[in-house]
Amino acid sequence: MAACRIFTIFATLIFGKTMIETSMKDKVFGVQISLERTTYAIVDIRGNIVAKDEFPTMEYPTVNDFVSGLCEHLVNMMLTHNLLGAIRSVGVSAPSSNFMTGCIEHAVNLPWKGVIPLAAMMRDQLGIAVALGNMAHVRALGEYEFGAAHGLKNFVVMTLGHGVCSFIYSNGQPYQGADGFAGEMGHACLIPDGRECGCGKKGCLEAYVNERGVLQTVQEVLGESREPSLLRGDNAPDVGHVIALCGQGDSLAIEVMRRTGRVLGWQLANYASILDPEAFIFTGSLARAGKWLLEPAEKAYNEIVFHNIQGKTRFVLSSLDYHLCDILGASVLAWEVKEYSLFK
Repeated sequence: MAACRIFTIFATLIFGKTMIETSMKDKVFGVQISLERTTYAIVDIRGNIVAKDEFPTMEYPTVNDFVSGLCEHLVNMMLTHNLLGAIRSVGVSAPSSNFMTGCIEHAVNLPWKGVIPLAAMMRDQLGIAVALGNMAHVRALGEYEFGAAHGLKNFVVMTLGHGVCSFIYSNGQPYQGADGFAGEMGHACLIPDGRECGCGKKGCLEAYVNERGVLQTVQEVLGESREPSLLRGDNAPDVGHVIALCGQGDSLAIEVMRRTGRVLGWQLANYASILDPEAFIFTGSLARAGKWLLEPAEKAYNEIVFHNIQGKTRFVLSSLDYHLCDILGASVLAWEVKEYSLFK
């Protein structure tokens, strides 16, 4: 029913000529979908956010309901700001998404299972072009156009948070691989028979360098030492608290981040020996640790990286809020998709 209402709104406004005519489609939508919330914004050609809002993703129980609800939110925002004829296209960031197929494919962190043709579903309801990318892809686009990667041609954007994901730019072009899943470094095995990862395998980088992995390292460090630490009085520590204690000089919190950074540096050295990037750019909740994570990572990296590129790759902390970066990156995705209109 919601899909029918959306189509009726578009048809009435466009064919009935009740909309204000706009000579140029100079704005797009950027959409970021996570398990907790879906954020959407109208973004102009210079990256300025014209309007922004969000809603709980699980407000809609099925994927069909979600798509209809999201499209209705987008149409309502266009109508509120009198921009229906000014929107060129939509870019969407979602977990486990494949830009090449326009589908969410077997997402672990969403309740919708299987392969979901999200881009096609939204395009059919909105009548305009929709592009879909995963978080790593979209965040790299945001960094390339508006952030720390601006002006670089060969770099890797590393997102460190609930998971670990990365995206590669080679010679100024995004590198997707044969099937759209290049850069899954978080699930590359680093330590044989190591910690169990959420993917079901053992020893993945993500099992050590994500939020849950850091908290597991907290327990290991506390079990190995009798040294006083404010971590001992925290029955339910979180990564933000561990980072804060580093800033207060807590030696065990610093050791937790040192071990985390060391493992990260080992894998980055393997990555760099293949790609020879100008820079690694770090974003996400865990990247907020800054020097406490990146200095031990860079030290471990330089100890084992191929000697001809040793000391040449920069470690850069993103200056963009990663939620904003996702919206801006999704808007870049929207500008790049071929324009389409159901009403032409």
